[in-house]
Amino acid sequence: MDLLVVVLTLLPFTLSAPQHQGHTNPLHIPLKRRYRADRAINLPRIADNLRIKYGYEPVDLAKRAISTEVPISDNNNDVAYSGVLSIGTPPQNFDLDLDTGSSDLWVVTNQCPSCPMNVPAFDYTKSSTFVPSSSTTEITYGLGAVTGTISQDIVSFGGFTVSNQTLLAVTKYSSFGDEMSGILGLGFQSLSSQQAPPFWVTLLNSNALTEPVMSFYLKRSKNEIASAPGGVLTLGGTNSSLYTGNIEFMNIPNATTPILYWSLQITAFTIQGQPVSFPEENSLAVIDTGTSLIGVPSSILENIWAQIPGSVPLTGDWDGYKAFPCETNITVTVSFGGTTWAINTEDLNAGQISVPSATGAVGAMCIGGIFDLGKPLSTGDNVPSWIIGDAFLKNVYTVFRADPPSIGFAQLAPGLDDSASGDNSSNGGASQHSNNAIFFSVIVTLIAALALLN
Repeated sequence: MDLLVVVLTLLPFTLSAPQHQGHTNPLHIPLKRRYRADRAINLPRIADNLRIKYGYEPVDLAKRAISTEVPISDNNNDVAYSGVLSIGTPPQNFDLDLDTGSSDLWVVTNQCPSCPMNVPAFDYTKSSTFVPSSSTTEITYGLGAVTGTISQDIVSFGGFTVSNQTLLAVTKYSSFGDEMSGILGLGFQSLSSQQAPPFWVTLLNSNALTEPVMSFYLKRSKNEIASAPGGVLTLGGTNSSLYTGNIEFMNIPNATTPILYWSLQITAFTIQGQPVSFPEENSLAVIDTGTSLIGVPSSILENIWAQIPGSVPLTGDWDGYKAFPCETNITVTVSFGGTTWAINTEDLNAGQISVPSATGAVGAMCIGGIFDLGKPLSTGDNVPSWIIGDAFLKNVYTVFRADPPSIGFAQLAPGLDDSASGDNSSNGGASQHSNNAIFFSVIVTLIAALALLN
């Protein structure tokens, strides 16, 4: 059967973008990651932008302390996945974040003075197929906002080419990290600020994806090094070498209405073995590869951290976060109506911060990876109460399925939490390759930056 697979490969391979051809088996290749040392200091901005992204009030700036020079060291890394797309004629290649929490494709242009100088920028004057419109829009994400012109051009990704893909040619850029040239949204069309089909929806509607799924394995990084194996994304299939047992699918709630998010209802949540209660109306959770942390309703944040002796609320810029003694081993589980999934304690530590004690002494504590989402700006069935990001997703194999709309999780294959996991996933993919398979390569890096896209 025809099956398009977007293969994420390690640098320094080059982008291959032939016309779509038929092949039988997916090919799975490890991701890489890059380290950023300033992850923890960005947490206040990340939390506020995530609140904005999902319709919550940002923290009142007037309540913030004017103390931006708090000593911070970063002991863990958060991640965002990116892949290389080609845009235009002749093609120009760009490293774009892959984000299931958003639905737009955007790329920085060389007409953007506020865009980072150290990433490739799209020069649309050199593309003979670029078609701008008269409309502009702003898109807000977990790391900032972009403004640009809604346009169309040829876009190639993983061996498939869309001739008239809608994208935002960015001319104003604020608050993002400096590693990426843009974002490829992998959410639903109803969430698109450009009101256009996302790239993956175009593939699905053109019957390029016989199996309508996107599958993620996100590797946990334990070392602060420049680059390391980071995981695997497969578009149009799954990799059985990366998980064990069955993939347990749960339907997206309210799927009969226009779907905004890849979301599920949380049915159980525990910390240190103690259940945390919450009403059903506060159970909807977005499953977001572009978000590093876990956002929870204000009403249960205190109940969660009350189970951690010595935890304290942070104030000022870090309002909404909790700090805890770094030697504490935090155990968290979550269920979406089926299996109970455990979260590794490493994924709940967002870095160190110096906190004054009651005696005035300053000591190092760790910032919790579970934070307060705050107050929603609106109510309704589609307003999420939780954001479940990579802190959870690193612990499972995740499959986003378009038809029927659902999300599946499976237990990771043995050994994927150790440093050899990149080799395991690479060998697994190679064993599935048949002689008549077409290799599609997309340069991928795993960027150490707080997200959600996302």
